[in-house]
Amino acid sequence: MQAAASVSVILMGSVTQPGLAQVQKQTIKAPAGDAVAAGQQDLPTAPTPKQTEPLYMRDTPNDYTQPRHQSLLHPLNAYKPEDFPLPRLSNTPRLGDLLRDGTLYLSLSDAVTLSLENNFDIAIARINLDIADTDVLRTRAGGTFRGVSTGLVTGTLGGTTTTITGGGGPGGTTSASGGSGTGSSGLVLSENGNGPAPELLDPALTGTVGYESSKTVQSTTFITGTSTLNQNTSTYNVGYQQGFQTGTLLNVTFNNSRVTTNSERSSYSPLLQTNFRAQATQHLLQGFGTWINGRFMIQAKNNRRITDSAFRQQIIYTVTQVESIYWALVSAYEDVQAKERALDQSTKLTADNRRQLEIGTLAPLDVVNSDSAVATDKQALIASKSNLQYQQLLMKQAIARNLDDKIIAAAPVIPTDRVGLDRLAEEDMTVEDLVQQAYVNNPQIEQAVLTMKNNEITIRALKNGLLPTVDAVAFYASSGLGGSQSALLNCGTTTGPFVACPPGTVPNSNYGGVFQNTFNNSSPDYGASVNINIPLRNRIAQADQARSQMEYRQTQMRLQQLYTQIRIQVINGQYALTNDRAQVVAAQSTRDFNAQSLDAEQKKYKLGASTTANVLQQERNLAAAENNLISATAAYARDRSNLRQILSNTLDEYGIDLVDTAKGEVNKNPSIPGLTAPKPPAAPKPISVTPDTAAPGVPATTAPAPR
Repeated sequence: MQAAASVSVILMGSVTQPGLAQVQKQTIKAPAGDAVAAGQQDLPTAPTPKQTEPLYMRDTPNDYTQPRHQSLLHPLNAYKPEDFPLPRLSNTPRLGDLLRDGTLYLSLSDAVTLSLENNFDIAIARINLDIADTDVLRTRAGGTFRGVSTGLVTGTLGGTTTTITGGGGPGGTTSASGGSGTGSSGLVLSENGNGPAPELLDPALTGTVGYESSKTVQSTTFITGTSTLNQNTSTYNVGYQQGFQTGTLLNVTFNNSRVTTNSERSSYSPLLQTNFRAQATQHLLQGFGTWINGRFMIQAKNNRRITDSAFRQQIIYTVTQVESIYWALVSAYEDVQAKERALDQSTKLTADNRRQLEIGTLAPLDVVNSDSAVATDKQALIASKSNLQYQQLLMKQAIARNLDDKIIAAAPVIPTDRVGLDRLAEEDMTVEDLVQQAYVNNPQIEQAVLTMKNNEITIRALKNGLLPTVDAVAFYASSGLGGSQSALLNCGTTTGPFVACPPGTVPNSNYGGVFQNTFNNSSPDYGASVNINIPLRNRIAQADQARSQMEYRQTQMRLQQLYTQIRIQVINGQYALTNDRAQVVAAQSTRDFNAQSLDAEQKKYKLGASTTANVLQQERNLAAAENNLISATAAYARDRSNLRQILSNTLDEYGIDLVDTAKGEVNKNPSIPGLTAPKPPAAPKPISVTPDTAAPGVPATTAPAPR
């Protein structure tokens, strides 16, 4: 035994295990062999991503990282089920406050605020914060973490956003399910969470209370002195088991029995017997140390940070989506107004033509052409109104939680904000500064870095899993025996007649004496051993350890891919704003020129110098120009919010508080810069010899909201 213990000490000395201080600091070194590839030494180092703060945001008052309180007055609290409260299914009062005369007048700030309070995507993602807390509680007890879904919830209809999506599988690959993968039952599992299983840190108390009555026919009377053995056995056993973060398992048992018998050979009836045993098992190689047994706590806390970051990403995504829906609603609303103006113009022209036809100054064909234009404009207006109703419905489902309210469901939505063309600060920044800002703020990079830390923990754990299992076992036991002298105790010979033993033949003792003898070291039993289990081929552990390295490399490449994708999106987003503004200014100028042309053509027509066809052509040109202006303005507005999403500064720019959003309570409306009030279309300017060179950045004129 001493030789075996010496061998285990030598083997244990070759394994270095970090201390508890390293667990608390959560400093994890890169796995061995992670050398820098040739040609990569001169690459710039990406900045450290900004952590989502504050940590442990919650949507309910309950802290699910802490167990329920137990006390002498309430000892059963730990065994009662927890009922998670049903989230609110009604709309917040803010939505009803925006109704005036059955119409919902909605600013962009109101739309964002209502989405933070009512949007189902955010409400679903909000619960993940509490789910991540339950993993922290599990790992504190020595259990494994179950993981949290941190993907974007995209159930809201409408809107377009620009974001980077990655798979939920190992290394950012796509998760396979339902038979689409190559794993067992179509599921692909990760090595994350594998390795030596830690001991359960929550103590367990076991107990057995039993009674048994038996009547056994004996083949000979030599052993028991009777042909039928009657026994009544009462059992009272208790046990205690607890694991420790060092890789130690403690088992303590205390067994008691009381036996009555009709055997003539039994000295006691009832017979009182107690047994005590305390055994400690310590892992010496695989599973040794506080780090290997406490790693799940670190990973669960990392997962909690990933969940916080994913919640921030969800808020940015949903706010950007709501902005896109809002600008689509603005476009649909302005398109209806443009179609109404076009119909008014064609209707007025038709009325004028019919009057001229009556007095005989106009050919019937001109009336037919104008009537055809009216029919076309009516059809276009009907289609535009249908699109407006659909966009209003999309907006309401994005900002309301319950559309069963008939007033809300039937209320038309009137957008009260328009986008301005003022230059953003990001447009004047260098590309490299914007890219660095995106690297720091982007939650996906933060999540990727935290995932790499978890992968590094898994790699170290699976390296430990390659080691043989060597356990040191030590125990101490003792027992006690006593009772009352049996009245059937035979002091005669085994073949002679029954001779009752006189009282005092054997010493009598009660349970107190038996209990005392158990713990006075009068009958000790102790020992120690070393158990060794060496897998001769160790193929499973080798495969798991190799796969953990592969998944880690996938995560590294996914992070580098994120850097590349974000850089491209930042550059494209900055260019898009400049191009969009130029298109809006050009579309505005084209619309003004077409308005001037129509005004001039109408004046010529009144003087008899033009035809109905020419006037209708100018009206069609103006309608097309207004459509182009509406489309260009909407594209600019969407690209502006998309750039903020890529830079992940939406919450800072709008003043959105993550803590309030996690609770579903918005105490301060977001302040969204770069908005203007609706303006009526400018009247056609007189045609001038000098061209009007409007500087880029002049706000586009749009139609007003009805009062």
